[in-house]
Amino acid sequence: MKTENEERAGLLYGIGAYGMWGLVPLFWPLLKPAGSVEILAHRMVWSLAFVGIALLAVRRWGWIRELVRSPRKLALITVAAAVITVNWGLYIWSVNTGHVVEASLGYFINPLVTIALGVLVLQERLRPAQWAAVGIGFAAVLVLAIGYGQPPWISLTLAFSFAVYGLVKKKVNIGGLESLAAETAVQFLPALGYLVWLGTQDTLAFGAHGAGHTTLLVATGIVTAVPLVCFGAAAIRVPLSTLGLLQYLAPTFQFLLGVLYFHEEMPPERWAGFSLVWLALTILTWDALRTARRSRAAMEAAKTKATAEAAAEAEAAEAGTVTADGTTEPARTSAFTPAPVEPRT
Repeated sequence: MKTENEERAGLLYGIGAYGMWGLVPLFWPLLKPAGSVEILAHRMVWSLAFVGIALLAVRRWGWIRELVRSPRKLALITVAAAVITVNWGLYIWSVNTGHVVEASLGYFINPLVTIALGVLVLQERLRPAQWAAVGIGFAAVLVLAIGYGQPPWISLTLAFSFAVYGLVKKKVNIGGLESLAAETAVQFLPALGYLVWLGTQDTLAFGAHGAGHTTLLVATGIVTAVPLVCFGAAAIRVPLSTLGLLQYLAPTFQFLLGVLYFHEEMPPERWAGFSLVWLALTILTWDALRTARRSRAAMEAAKTKATAEAAAEAEAAEAGTVTADGTTEPARTSAFTPAPVEPRT
């Protein structure tokens, strides 16, 4: 059973993970004049380096043998690497081209997209409140599409790519650190090849803008790995319902940064779309908390019933023995008490 200190530590790890993901829009502009694709390539290369060091420290290598022996898992890891490449690249580009608010919307609607994929791909059945949340989310996208004059492609691509990534990772079912190592291993050679090609074209930013800029490019690996490690530490210490609430911290921070720090515009139609999304997430959160509370109550009731039945059986055993025909015989005593068996060493 988790102790109160473990849960408190898990909560802090979760806040740290989602807080770092929420504040990361402040980091990517520091890497200019490197282009978005070069930043993405550095993120892939240096993430593998730092994750490799982390795995070396904890000495977790057994999963590699199992992964190599499973062509299905290797294929899924390759799909996950491709999908997260799209997600990472688009997010970096969005931040560095003034679309932080639209990027934050993608992560706000991600839970709704995940639910929709659960219905379409996994044939999951939704509760009425979940259907209502998905419907309101769809209405929000329509409002935003009308306001923009086109669908919010950045938000939708980020939401769907991350939802598909989550779905694939669910099927692979390996740890977060190990999964990131496998995915960045798939990404490594193409990313390194791209950086080498930029070097041959004399357009590589790495090393061309001072030691500070070079260090920041190397730090993309830390920026990727550290929040994931914190998330993994939180996931094993706090309930899933708590983790589900914490996930809204990241897009909230991103939204606030977009409006208050980057001063992106928020016309009325954008406020309307965001308000609908927030309403959908409120319904979704309320339903999740209510379901979790009911599940806990049902488990407690079942536990109480099982305890009562066990106590009743114990009392019956003390009073007598229940025979095959349902009658009770008095408990028999024996005059012979076996000697204790000495353990052999």
